Amino acid sequence: MMERNGREPWPPEVSEQMREVDRLRRSGRYASALVLIRQLAEKYPKQVRILSELGQTLGIWGGAPAEALVWYERVLELAPGHNTTRLHRALSLARLGRHEEAVADFDALVAGGYRKALVIHMKRAESLAALGRDVEAERDWTLAIEEDPVNPWLLQQRAGARARLGRLEEAVTDLTDALATQEGEDVDPELLRERGGLRARLGDGEGARADFEAGLAAFREGDSPGLLDELRAGLAESARR
Repeated sequence: MMERNGREPWPPEVSEQMREVDRLRRSGRYASALVLIRQLAEKYPKQVRILSELGQTLGIWGGAPAEALVWYERVLELAPGHNTTRLHRALSLARLGRHEEAVADFDALVAGGYRKALVIHMKRAESLAALGRDVEAERDWTLAIEEDPVNPWLLQQRAGARARLGRLEEAVTDLTDALATQEGEDVDPELLRERGGLRARLGDGEGARADFEAGLAAFREGDSPGLLDELRAGLAESARR
C-alpha cells in the first residue's frame, strides 16, 4: 500500500474512486458524486486530498460555500501548506461576503508564490473592491492584465477601479483597449455605454454621443433591457449638452 501525506494508507482502488467522483461531477450527477466522496472522507478522515475534494464538490458543484469551508478548515489543520485548499477557502469566503478573510488568504498565497497568479490577482481585486480598497484593487487588476494583456473583461474591471479613483482618462484608455479586442457582432455595448459615460464626465460630448450611438447599434438580442435604457438615456443627455 502507498502512503499519502504520511497520514494513512491509500489503497489502489481509491484512485479509481476519486476519478469516478470527478466523472460524476462533470457529468452533472452531483448527488452521486457527493455520496461517494463523503464515503471516502469517512473512511479516510486524514487524507487531505479527499477532504479537499469533498470541499470542492460542495463549494463548486454544489454551490454550498459555507459547508465547503468546514472541510477546507479541516484540511488546513492537517496540512497548513496545502495551497490549493487555501485558494478554494479564499474563494468560498469571498462568495460568503467575508472579504477581509479572503484577502488574508490571497495575501498568503501571493507571498508563497502560488502558481495561479491570474486567478489570485483577479479574485483578490474583486474582494478589495468590495471592501472599498480601490487603490489596491487597481493594483491587482494591473497585475492580472500583465498575465492576460488582451482580456477585455480585465481591462473593464480596471477601468471601473480607475474611474472610482477619479482617474477618468486612464479609465477611458482601458475601455478603448478593451474595445480594440472586439469587432463586428462581438462588440460589447456595455463597454461603449461605460466609455460614453466617462467621456460625458470629461466634457467630451461628441465622443459620448458617438459611444452611445455605437452602443445602440451594437445592442444584441439577449442583452439586458436595462442596458438599452441606459444607452438611450445617455444619448439623450449628451444631445442636450
